[in-house]
Amino acid sequence: MSTPTRTNWHVITGGPCTGKTTMVNKLTERGYKTTIEHARHYIDTHRVLGESVEEIKRHKYIFQRGILEMQVAEETDLSPHETIFLDRAIPDAMAYYKFLDLKVDDALTGAMQLFHYKTAFILDRLPLVNDYARREDEEEQIRIHQLIIEVYQNLPTKIIYVPVLPIEERTDFVLNHIQSKD
Repeated sequence: MSTPTRTNWHVITGGPCTGKTTMVNKLTERGYKTTIEHARHYIDTHRVLGESVEEIKRHKYIFQRGILEMQVAEETDLSPHETIFLDRAIPDAMAYYKFLDLKVDDALTGAMQLFHYKTAFILDRLPLVNDYARREDEEEQIRIHQLIIEVYQNLPTKIIYVPVLPIEERTDFVLNHIQSKD
């Protein structure tokens, strides 16, 4: 087994409806390199092919494995030396496998060994608002959020908890933490 690659990547994460994508979009507006959220991208890609969200999510393992494969492909193509903000990262897949009671397979185990992230910014929960892709209830939102925290706590990644603030202040909070460390 090879040594995980140390990166200069900052993961923006948390359970459903914590403001991750809003934060990543704000960081993009401010000129930072960012990534997309792969779960929504996976759903959107399959909806274009005529599948409903229910059909896509019905096969939980195939759904989660598809997201993991997209995440691994993207992260493998990124420069580990660049400062990049990721809208979720490979470890989030571990939290979702646990949430869905899926067997942790070799693909996930191997993916978890690929990278060390510089920081995981775990955003505090916001009120749950569902849409076509997000269907969790509040209890599930809380459980997923807790599982994400547990997964990152078991990694050699610095964790910073981001409080609920107006988006500009929340973005400043994140940027102040990366600039104070560099």
